[in-house]
Amino acid sequence: MLRSLCSFSLVALVALTIAAPPAATQAPASKTRNDVTLLASDRFDGRQAGSPGAKLAADHLVAELKKMGASPLPGQKDFRLPFTFTAGVRDGGTTLTTAGRTFSQRSEVQALSFADNAEVTGEVVFAGYGLVVPESQNFGYDSYTTLDVKDKVVVVFRYFPEDADQKTRQILSRYADLRYKAMQARQRGAKALLVVTGPRSPNAGETIPMSFDTALAGSGIAAASVNSDVAKALFAGVKDKSLEDIQKEFDSGNPHTTGFALPGVSVTVKTQVVRESQQGFNVVGYLPATSRIALPKPWVALGAHYDHLGRGSHGNSLASKEDAGQIHHGADDNASGTAAVLAAGRDLAARRSRPRHVLLAFWSAEEIGLIGSNAYVTAPPVPNDQLAAYLNFDMVGRMQDNKLTVQAVGTSAGWKPIIEKANVAAGFELVLQDDPYQPTDVASFNSVGVPSLAFFTGTHVDYHKPSDTADKINYEDLDRVVDFAVAIASRVGEQPDTLVFVKVQQAQDSGGGRAGVRIFTGTIPDYATDVKGLLLGGVIGGGPAEQAGLREGDVIGQIGEQAIAHVYDYPYALEVL
Repeated sequence: MLRSLCSFSLVALVALTIAAPPAATQAPASKTRNDVTLLASDRFDGRQAGSPGAKLAADHLVAELKKMGASPLPGQKDFRLPFTFTAGVRDGGTTLTTAGRTFSQRSEVQALSFADNAEVTGEVVFAGYGLVVPESQNFGYDSYTTLDVKDKVVVVFRYFPEDADQKTRQILSRYADLRYKAMQARQRGAKALLVVTGPRSPNAGETIPMSFDTALAGSGIAAASVNSDVAKALFAGVKDKSLEDIQKEFDSGNPHTTGFALPGVSVTVKTQVVRESQQGFNVVGYLPATSRIALPKPWVALGAHYDHLGRGSHGNSLASKEDAGQIHHGADDNASGTAAVLAAGRDLAARRSRPRHVLLAFWSAEEIGLIGSNAYVTAPPVPNDQLAAYLNFDMVGRMQDNKLTVQAVGTSAGWKPIIEKANVAAGFELVLQDDPYQPTDVASFNSVGVPSLAFFTGTHVDYHKPSDTADKINYEDLDRVVDFAVAIASRVGEQPDTLVFVKVQQAQDSGGGRAGVRIFTGTIPDYATDVKGLLLGGVIGGGPAEQAGLREGDVIGQIGEQAIAHVYDYPYALEVL
């Protein structure tokens, strides 16, 4: 019986072997699919910097680095390199007292996320919608005309006039941001700003939720939102007009409708903002050179950010109302880039010869201001001047029409021949861009003089939405991007001469009309430092800032007549030039 069964098994095995297709005809397994699918899965909950999902992602990256034989950087005990960042804000107990009554519930009064922690007392002036349109726009609108708000507490409506014509609404909406309103009040000497959501507006009578703000410091003024009960107490002395009547007068958008002092009304506002710091982790390892290095600049670096938006709670989500609060999977942005660096690392680890060390980096907190890569280049375990090159991968998984964009090519005259040679085998329709001043981690390395490239396959309708899922990635082309980048990294690693860094001169972009022109100053703000004013993380070569003698580390405290209390005042101050 046993012999009979063995004979049958052997025959069956032979039959199955004959029926199986030859191994050569099977499609090769993707280099990147497994990593993208895992990182973009629900388990990682969108990989928001500092979150449990991001920590799980970091654990995966560490495990994969170990598998390929990578080591922590020299002098480091771990692949995880910690840094601290501001992860959010919450109200720590803001209060408002007027006419002997104190309001303290968050549903009654709540600090705005950019408010200073302060306690101020002052008379109250109502300034309509608190809007100021710069003279450069040739549209006369200034809510503070005829008003004296110095040392006063200013009350304004949220948003902008509800009944204005479409053209007026488009202009006023540009200047309705609450931080801009606060800056205008502060510029005129106000002690505090109170914001009321009027009865004719969306979310009528409610306080304003505290939005995400990476600022480490306040904006130079106490600022809070108040509900309808507080507003009624403030406007109680206005005769024969309800708050709705008052708002209706301003809702036409008529610039000649003026605010007024609230007679006999004084308030004490105490704003308390708690800025919550969290610890994030860059994950960085390296593949040691296979022989003693006799080459200058003995490192080649490849990197990608692995964080994404979590559930979109920090204000940079583009999700529809129906999808709000859902997991933002970030398959293309940037599980694709993360998987590409892992795959490139595995390919390079398998090579018998690596004349230079290969640094493999995975950045966190990119989505809130390049914070992770900035933290690294500011205090680098491997000196920046020892890097022969840096290659960045961000959104490389949704190629269309065989087009691959390669940015920052202008950072070295040596890049183009290397790229052209690598593309002989790759066969991409390349779009080469000299500009290194991109909203991705390549900017951090450009700022410290490292020849760099950034790979990018373009944006799409799923950008910063929950629908950026792993099933939409073009894995065949993503693998081709990996092969292309490995060819470039290998060439840089092998050649005895190093690439010479070039500081790219960036010209001012021109627009078709005054409203479309963006002022170009050539400054690179540092968003991650607690300092009063605008700290320059760098200046763009040939730009106005460099020509004026500004340098990295300078602090700008004023532009024209506009004081700069914090980096976030900067774009608004430029509007009034």
